Amino acid sequence: QVQLVESGGGFVEAGGSLRLSCAASGRPFSIYPMGWFRQVSDKEREFVAVVSSSGAVTDYAGSVKGRFTLSRDNTKNMVYLQMNSLKSEDTAVYYCVVGRRLGALPRVTSDVGSWGQGTQVTVSS
Repeated sequence: QVQLVESGGGFVEAGGSLRLSCAASGRPFSIYPMGWFRQVSDKEREFVAVVSSSGAVTDYAGSVKGRFTLSRDNTKNMVYLQMNSLKSEDTAVYYCVVGRRLGALPRVTSDVGSWGQGTQVTVSS
């Protein structure tokens, strides 16, 4: 079982930036794809971004493409989500995830193997 701990959430004005970090432990980190989902209130969790095990391949939701950048450091078991030009609609709880299957990028919740506890991001308009 992998443990994921997010940090870096907070309050920011629209147009500002935040960087979320995710520390992973408990499983060989470098062989699994990683990603981020987010959830607003009682809505379903939605895909934000994903990165392959090597870091060579990334994919983003259309709503964040060009503003968010996902990266990973396999030497430190860390994943980072740089969020720029934040909008009020980015307000959500952000969850770090690890893919359930090797080689399969988790873009839907059924592809997620483990979830972090979440970190709140609030963007004021």
